[in-house]
Amino acid sequence: MAIKIGDLALHGRVFLAPMSGITDMPYRAEVQRFGAAMVFSEMIASREMVTCSDRTRRRADRGDSSGITGVQLAGRDPDLMAEAAIQCEGEGAQLIDINMGCPAKKVVGSLSGSALMRELPLACAIIEKTVNAVTVPVTLKMRTGWDDANRNAPELARIAEDIGVRMITVHGRTRNQFYTGEADWEFIRSVKDIVSVPVIANGDIDSGAAALAALEQSGADGVMVGRATRGRPWLVREIESELGSQDIPEAPPKAPEGDQLVDLIAHHYQAMLDVYGPELGCRIARKHLAWYAAGRIGARDFISRMNRMNDAGEVLVAIQQYFADAALKSVPPAVGEYEARAAA
Repeated sequence: MAIKIGDLALHGRVFLAPMSGITDMPYRAEVQRFGAAMVFSEMIASREMVTCSDRTRRRADRGDSSGITGVQLAGRDPDLMAEAAIQCEGEGAQLIDINMGCPAKKVVGSLSGSALMRELPLACAIIEKTVNAVTVPVTLKMRTGWDDANRNAPELARIAEDIGVRMITVHGRTRNQFYTGEADWEFIRSVKDIVSVPVIANGDIDSGAAALAALEQSGADGVMVGRATRGRPWLVREIESELGSQDIPEAPPKAPEGDQLVDLIAHHYQAMLDVYGPELGCRIARKHLAWYAAGRIGARDFISRMNRMNDAGEVLVAIQQYFADAALKSVPPAVGEYEARAAA
């Protein structure tokens, strides 16, 4: 059954998580090509959106994407959150996601992100103001709670649904866990059991096996993948294939290699140049090229060369030479921590 968020009917059950410094427009477009049900912008501070800096506006831009793109906002001022949501809707956002899950010290230090799970009256005011400000669906991303003694995600989820939130994503860790330990997929079921809107499971989903285990343990409607997609935008397609989805775009179900891989990376690289310009685009691309090369023979030397190159044409030639080498073999990865856990 297709997931519906308000009037939005989604194809597939795999979402791309918002990731600061990663899920910019070029990256989202690559993941969408492999059938992501929905992608999200980088987290945007509501105050920055209201001031409308060019850099912030660019983070919210969905470009010419035909897929569904949500803009994630963070902040603790209900009026600013509402105003930022209105501006994002005006810029073409199809959905507004409220961040109450970011554990970063900078965000929590400003009493935003997951810090709001300790201030439910303020959290509710933010949700209500945002829902009432826009016509597009509003969703919420949270953690299981602040710490083990305060895992109040079910309570916040129930209130959020009553106010008008149309989907809830739960990262299966507390704020104090950051990204340590294991995501508690089973706890997410306590959220699923208390609301009727779609619930998305997030945390430690890095393979089809992990996605299947997360869905089974949580009862969630879909999964959200984040860091595991770095250098693997096709991961969403692999997971959808494992989940047996039938309504996703025709795309290779396995990781591309050879000419297909070269074309994908060159396309992504050129998109970064188009968005950011040659100088900044070349610098931003370095981390992505490092992720694409990770686990391949000669990766260290390739990454070192990329970090010294500033000419876009030379970089494109180097991409062609490195990734198209017929003799190049991927280093067989050890069984991943989460994949092993899912298979246990």
